[in-house]
Formats: sequence, structure tokens, C-alpha cells
Amino acid sequence: MSMKNHAEVAIIGGGIVGCAIAYYVAKSGIDCVLIEKNDIASGTSSRCDGNVTIVDKDPGFDSLMSWKSQELTIELNKELDLPFEYRPLGSLLVCENDREMQAAKEWVDIQTAAGLKFNLLDREDLRQESPYFADDIPGGLECETDSLINPYLFCYSLIEKAKQYGLKLQTQAEVTNITKKETFTIETTNGTFTAKKVVNAAGVWAPFIGKMLDLDIPIIPRKGHIMVGARQKPIMMRNVMEFGYLMNKFGRERIVDKRTEQHGVALVLEPTESQNFLLGSSRQFVGYDGRIDINVVETMARRAMRFYPKMNDFTMIRTYTGFRPWTSDHLPIVSEVDSIPGFFIAAGHEGDGISLATVTGKLIDELIRGVSDTIIPTDPLRFDRFAKVAVTQ
Repeated sequence: MSMKNHAEVAIIGGGIVGCAIAYYVAKSGIDCVLIEKNDIASGTSSRCDGNVTIVDKDPGFDSLMSWKSQELTIELNKELDLPFEYRPLGSLLVCENDREMQAAKEWVDIQTAAGLKFNLLDREDLRQESPYFADDIPGGLECETDSLINPYLFCYSLIEKAKQYGLKLQTQAEVTNITKKETFTIETTNGTFTAKKVVNAAGVWAPFIGKMLDLDIPIIPRKGHIMVGARQKPIMMRNVMEFGYLMNKFGRERIVDKRTEQHGVALVLEPTESQNFLLGSSRQFVGYDGRIDINVVETMARRAMRFYPKMNDFTMIRTYTGFRPWTSDHLPIVSEVDSIPGFFIAAGHEGDGISLATVTGKLIDELIRGVSDTIIPTDPLRFDRFAKVAVTQ
């Protein structure tokens, strides 16, 4: 085996999580290779929005992870050479009714008590945000520290800098088998690699990598649709979600029509750098079926009209789908596997891969180096937390 195909650490998966890991590991001076079956950011990371948010996170550990990730993203905006459309504008969570407004007030109280920058917004505040809001929307909340990025550009920016630190990059190399003796042997469609440690950052495909080592990784694909709208007039300057997005994400009860509930639809609107906009979202367990479902698209459009009734003459450019790597407790797995020393998992972020990529990359780097005082606590993210818990949908 040539030294070119050997590394201290091999990272499998070239999405935003794998790219962040590659950056931090290479920056630490560790010899590493990133192996991607297609091109960088060719999977889920190119089929999602670009929200780096706390506004949609449960109070407590979930919010802490996002806060740390936001701090790291601010640093990376200064460190990385290639711009990735970083826009620290904050984000909104809007409420459909007074019941949701009461829940929003409680949400703000909890988050501000934890030191996060949340504010309650009334109807007049929303009118100042956008004239397109429906007149009967009672208000919502904002998180001041939330930001937007271009995930595709962010991946390439991370990799470009990581290569300066010595990262070896191998694309068009689908992993076909992994074995372990003294070191790991990774067979791919574009050569064989060896490494002392392996990080499985393959997102929704992480279970397939796990099976190569007889490991059951409880991650399931959760499909989502996104529509792309053409700019005619700016609708919003910053990201907005409806409060029901949290209900969908965490499986909580909502008061919506049957069709909206069936497809897991909730409003998400993200303005792009060019002031086009991305419109979502939906959540479905349909395996790896990536086909566009026109019934879901129609439901998303109808839901958007509930909050933005004056959008009825905007042109939609296209629709696409992607898969969120779902876990039953809605937290990712960022952990070494005790039964396979040297094998790490960094996957299962569901819809939070963009928000949590940087803190995941930093944490994996620290775990590889044996750092005891890690950037965030590790116990909630351990792989073995699923040992006695059945996976359900």
C-alpha cells in the first residue's frame, strides 16, 4: 500500500459534516483523507436550505450545540479564503394563532434565561419585516444570532482550506467494503485505502457503511421537498419559519388540516444571496424514494399562502428533494464506537446538518485527539445510547 493511500484518519462522506471534520482534523496537523463517492456536496448538502439556527432548537443541550456551532461559523467566516455567503441577519419563528403565541412567549423566556438572544415580536413587528405577511398573523419571535450560508460554497471553502493543511481528497470513490485488523482497510471503486481511524460521516447512507463492519446504525432517511422561487420583489430579508415547524420536527401535536399533517408540511422561507427564495418544508418517511410528489408541492404552496397571501403571483422555478438523516431522539450520533476502537460516527443530524456541522467537526477532532474537556458534552451524542432503545418511525 502506497503512502498516498494511507492516512492516520479516513473520513467517509463529503457533505457539510464530513467537510467540517476534514477541516478541523487537518488543521490539527493530523494526516487525513476524505473519501466521497461522488463530488463534494453532491448529496443532502446540496439539497437543503442554509440555516445556521437556534430558533428551531429545543431549549437545553440542542440549543447549546447550535450556539457553539454559530460561534465557530463566525470564526470560519474570517479564517476561510473562499466566501460562502455568510449573512448574520437573525431569523424569525412566526405564529398562526394566539395559542402558538403563548407557547412562543414561554419559548422566549426559557431561551433568554439560558443566555440566548431571543425576542418576542408582535403583529406590527412582522409588518415591518415584510408587507407580504397575512394581516391576521399575531406575531412570533426572533433569534438575533441566527445566520444564513450557502451550504454548497461552505463545503468547498472548508475543503480548500483543509487541503492547505494537508488534507488528501478522493472523490468518485464509493466505499464498497471496510475491514479491520491492526488498521482499517477501505475498499472503494477508485482504489483501496488504509487508516488507523475512520469517521463515518455518510449522512443518510451511514447505516450502509456501518453494515460493512456488522454495525447497526439507527438512522432512517426522512424526505423533504424544497421549492425555488424567482425574485420579483424581495419578500423577506431573513429566514422565517412557522411555529408549526417545531411541531413537525419533534412529532408534536398540531392543529392543521389532514393534508398538511399527512405530508409533514410547515412553512420555511429562506431568501438567497440573489434574493430568490427557497420555500419548504415537508417531512416524510418513504425510504430512499427521491421522486417529487406533486401533492406535497401543492400542500407546501398552499401553506405558504396562509402566511404570505400576496405571493400568489410569484414564479416558482423548480422543486427538488433531499433526505434528512433521522434518529429517534432527534440528536445526531457523534461518537466513537466502543466495540470497534478507532471507528467514529458523525451522522444523524436530521435537518440540522447545516446548523451543527462546525461543532460536529470540532468535536470529532477533539475525540480523535483524546481531548478531555471537549467543546460540548459528549454523553447525549454517544452511539451506545441506542443499545436498548427500539427504533420506531
